[in-house]
Amino acid sequence: MTRGSMKIYTVYILECRNGRFYTGVTSDLAQRLHDHHTRRYPGCYTASRLPVRLVFSLAFEYIDNAINAEKRLKGWSHGKKQALIDGDCELLHLLAECRNETHHLRHGREYDALPEGD
Repeated sequence: MTRGSMKIYTVYILECRNGRFYTGVTSDLAQRLHDHHTRRYPGCYTASRLPVRLVFSLAFEYIDNAINAEKRLKGWSHGKKQALIDGDCELLHLLAECRNETHHLRHGREYDALPEGD
């Protein structure tokens, strides 16, 4: 996708037929959704879990930011992703809280922060 002459990168979450989530990043969301729906890549996680539906997307101006957000979201639990999709900020905040001292020392609080678009 482009905004004027600027390329836009989108992090997206699909809900698969089995209720699981697939998280990806693309520069052309419409084309990528088409690719998922038509099994363009037969080895892709979603190819055997159709139909899928787009449940969340977030746009970024810079690819590095989009990739970092994708990686962060891929590390989230199903429940935390669901809270993000539902827009449940209170639950998302609770799920983002550090649960033990070791985790906090290793990752810091910013590790679990909600990614922000550019």
